Amino acid sequence: MRDATLCFPLRGEPPTEILLGFKKVRFGAGKYNGFGGKIEPGETMAEAAIREVREEVGLEIPPEHLRPMARLTFVFQGRPEWNHDVCVFLTTEWAGSPVEGEEMTPRWFPVREIPFDRMWQDDVLWLPLVLNGWRVRGHFTFATDGETLLSWRVERWEGDCDDYNPAAADESTAWA
Repeated sequence: MRDATLCFPLRGEPPTEILLGFKKVRFGAGKYNGFGGKIEPGETMAEAAIREVREEVGLEIPPEHLRPMARLTFVFQGRPEWNHDVCVFLTTEWAGSPVEGEEMTPRWFPVREIPFDRMWQDDVLWLPLVLNGWRVRGHFTFATDGETLLSWRVERWEGDCDDYNPAAADESTAWA
């Protein structure tokens, strides 16, 4: 299980638009998603999110403006190398303008018109909750095709991304 991050820049007060990236290469190609990726050795989740957003879309996010909103576990049957434990952040403050990179093409969407039909199947189950201010944790299992969502669970969460360790919790305490 790899630790990873996702970050969703929002604009408007209250937020009326969300910045998504159309993934052009590698894992998730052909889908819209937030910006993020794996944690480098020695990084916190927040540091990784800031670095990934800078690398993928050219925005500089001040650390104090990252809000951890979700901790999501993704399991892909038959593809353990795709399994991820992800911390999801929102931000409404940054420097710079979104720029297209090698990996992602950024595009603003009204929050009421998020293209869930062009995203991972799980996104519609948790992203609207997060955008409405809920902090959640979720577990999503995908079929061997890497696309079909087989099972899921989402609930409110008050934890901390850097202290979360799903492998250390057994099934009886993981969803207490």
